[in-house]
Amino acid sequence: MSTADPAEASGTAGPAPDGWRRLDRRTVPLSALVTAGVAAGAAVPTTLGLSGRLGFAPAVAWVVLGAALLIGFGAGTDYVRWRRTRYRVGADRVELHTGLLLVRKRSLARERIRSVDLTAHPLQRVLGLVTVRIGTGEHTGGESTLELDPVLRAEGERLRRALLERGLTASGSHVEGELVTLDPRWIRYAPVSFVAPALGGAAAGAVLQVSDWFGAQGEVIEWVGDRYRETSLLSVIVILAVAGVLAGVVGALGLWVEMWWNYRLEREPGGTLRIRRGLFTSRSVSIEERRLRGVDLVEPLGVRLLGAARVDAITTGLAKDDEEQHGDHNTLLPAAPRPVADSVAAAVLRETTSPTGTVLTRHPATARGRRLRRALWGVLVPVLVLALLGSLLTPVLLWIALGCALVGLPAGVLLARDAYRALGHALSGGYLVTRSGALRRSTAALERAGVIGWTVRRSYFQRRAGLLNITATTAAGAGAYTVYDADETEGLDFASEAVQGLLEPFLERIPAVRADE
Repeated sequence: MSTADPAEASGTAGPAPDGWRRLDRRTVPLSALVTAGVAAGAAVPTTLGLSGRLGFAPAVAWVVLGAALLIGFGAGTDYVRWRRTRYRVGADRVELHTGLLLVRKRSLARERIRSVDLTAHPLQRVLGLVTVRIGTGEHTGGESTLELDPVLRAEGERLRRALLERGLTASGSHVEGELVTLDPRWIRYAPVSFVAPALGGAAAGAVLQVSDWFGAQGEVIEWVGDRYRETSLLSVIVILAVAGVLAGVVGALGLWVEMWWNYRLEREPGGTLRIRRGLFTSRSVSIEERRLRGVDLVEPLGVRLLGAARVDAITTGLAKDDEEQHGDHNTLLPAAPRPVADSVAAAVLRETTSPTGTVLTRHPATARGRRLRRALWGVLVPVLVLALLGSLLTPVLLWIALGCALVGLPAGVLLARDAYRALGHALSGGYLVTRSGALRRSTAALERAGVIGWTVRRSYFQRRAGLLNITATTAAGAGAYTVYDADETEGLDFASEAVQGLLEPFLERIPAVRADE
């Protein structure tokens, strides 16, 4: 008999004598409810589609039968998964066994575990359940994570504490406890994020898709055309654009509330940062301070114009699959006033002042010229192509080219100058700081001890201008943080001083002769 037999015989989620546990048995009705919701959402368009061929009553009967089979199949599959899944937390390893015909036995060494995150969608929250995701942060896909879906919330908290609290005492003067909580006034930054126009376009697409399900897409388009038949084309474009923006703003506000409601950032005993948030779907993300290598102050253009920024963690042990599935997995603070962001960054790093607020070294004026030339080329090339096509095909394209030139050239110049003003680098205590970007300005404060290499790149035009890009390579965060278009001498001195002894063996300085590109 296998070692899991006692747990199977008990039929409970509690531990067997040898330590094996099961997932919570309520996963089966939970799966049935989720499948029923999916079936209900698909039932209406399916019924309408079949009723034209079979009649309304037969269509309803077939849809009900199909929904019942789908729900039964989903619940039965999940019952088998529950019966065949068990896990155990030992002194050295966390083990998970699952599967019917093909049994998978996986284990993670406890000393390599870097994250234990808890998530609960609305139905799980009603039942007091959570999904526990245990990860090592290694870039080996799903093999570096174990997922327990679902367990009782108390069990999830027990696992999180047991696997992350290693009896370490973090140094520093900052006390444990709550670092920051949600200020509802921060919601004002949601409408100016880049997600708002995307949600507006998605809303328009959703209207067309739903109308297509009901076979009424043509009628919807015709109805819109009738409403604005006497209106000029320009007015119609403006009205539809405003409607899309309003829909995007409403969607952005709703998304912000769902993601960040009940947000709070805490420092727990043993040196762990914990972020908790979510209105309907609750999320709990834990980051060990010993794998924290710095912070990234991110200022998208709209948010920056309102004097706000968000704070991301630069950490080791955050695998690529985590980043792809949870785009905000490493966000410590949502968009908030810049002074709040700087104070949170300082508290997280256990510094009296945040390195992200240090005065940066400005880059040479030739770096500004490079950005202006790139912006002009980026606008003029499409304009010239449109003008050429317009002269050959239709004058409408000539008017479009003129509009692009009138709007694009000033915008390109402004963004290029802003991108130049953003450039900067400095050393602040134990951190190197680099800043760049216009549409998305990023100020990264990276721990100097976390730099494992330097990469120096110079294009032909950069060599003529006496500039270079120098990139700090690290095992944390994005993996590379670049100082763009720095003066050749200043950039090399910066890298040499930031991590002494790392660059010198490869350093050969030759006086550069500057010339215009």
